[in-house]
Amino acid sequence: MGAVPVSPEGIAMNLKAVCLSALSSIAIAVLSAAAVPAQMQTDAPSVVAGAKPVKVEPIEIHSAAVAGNLEGNAVDRDVLVFLPPSYEKERNRRYPVVYALHGYSIGAEQWSREIHAPQTIEGAFALGAREMIVVLPDSKTVHNGSMYSGSITTGDFESFIARDVVAYMDAHYRTIPERQSRGLVGHSMGGYGATRIGMKHADVFGSLYIMSPCCLSPRSAGPAEIDELLAEVKSPADSARLPFLARAQLAVAAAWSPNPRNPPLFLDLPTRNGEGQSEVLAKWAANAPLAFIHQYIGDLRRYRAIALDVGDQDGLRTDTARLHDVLDAYGIPNTFEVYAGTHTSKLGDRFQNHVLPFFSRQLCFEAGCR
Repeated sequence: MGAVPVSPEGIAMNLKAVCLSALSSIAIAVLSAAAVPAQMQTDAPSVVAGAKPVKVEPIEIHSAAVAGNLEGNAVDRDVLVFLPPSYEKERNRRYPVVYALHGYSIGAEQWSREIHAPQTIEGAFALGAREMIVVLPDSKTVHNGSMYSGSITTGDFESFIARDVVAYMDAHYRTIPERQSRGLVGHSMGGYGATRIGMKHADVFGSLYIMSPCCLSPRSAGPAEIDELLAEVKSPADSARLPFLARAQLAVAAAWSPNPRNPPLFLDLPTRNGEGQSEVLAKWAANAPLAFIHQYIGDLRRYRAIALDVGDQDGLRTDTARLHDVLDAYGIPNTFEVYAGTHTSKLGDRFQNHVLPFFSRQLCFEAGCR
């Protein structure tokens, strides 16, 4: 079918429609959770009787990938490591590792509270999941979230996860240093990260669990009110005083439309003087997994297993279903569950009773297994 001619006026109207048609998927995630503090008020599953304690080790990992970023994000990154009950006693034993990615506006410590770790990790092991190491890296930035992407402005958080953290764990802990013994999971922005990093680094990870992923579709510029607020931002410090959605807009721009020649924030926004910037929106669209997934089908076929889940009251359920549909269309085995809950309400239950049992079934627990 031939292309339909479009007038300049038509292009402008279409661009405006893209900019104003919907809030960003991060906004949907937040509205689903009602408010930022509510993200930490997640339901905890009951304590499992007889569960053995895991050891929690807060560490720092120096990230060569984040070094040199223009907005001053820390190069030495906080990471929480949860070691299984047998780790200290069985000195010759090696373990698979699950890397769990947090969402927007929180870091590793807050993420651990959302999933009720270590209680849920201990509970999963007590209920029959095989013992593994669980790692929570912190990817919070000046604007509250890295999008698990790479830019000169934020630093390369995609490589921080896929390279720096994995290499550090393999060098300093008794891991099984093989892709089939590494799992990647994330929620919300972390679900986006698990999707993005999973597609691009199938040489590193062997199984994926994607929880309520944000940002799968090409994004809009958001409401005009946000544009007005952002025009007043003159330094990264000003970001802390912004409302949630405006700050999220800066996080996205820093990750996906960086500009080293545009100080002090070193980013380009999708609107200028009320007009949509098509080049910026094109850059954002290029970072939407539902747009670029078709380039990574061969990589996705390498995974032993892929799981997706989302709450039935979560505004992200439509795009999560679309991701499942694309995987199905290509014949890539995956499971997809819509459960009763909001964006955050069931995180503890999901992590204990679904995520860790999934990796218990899918990861390799001996070196060299296939």
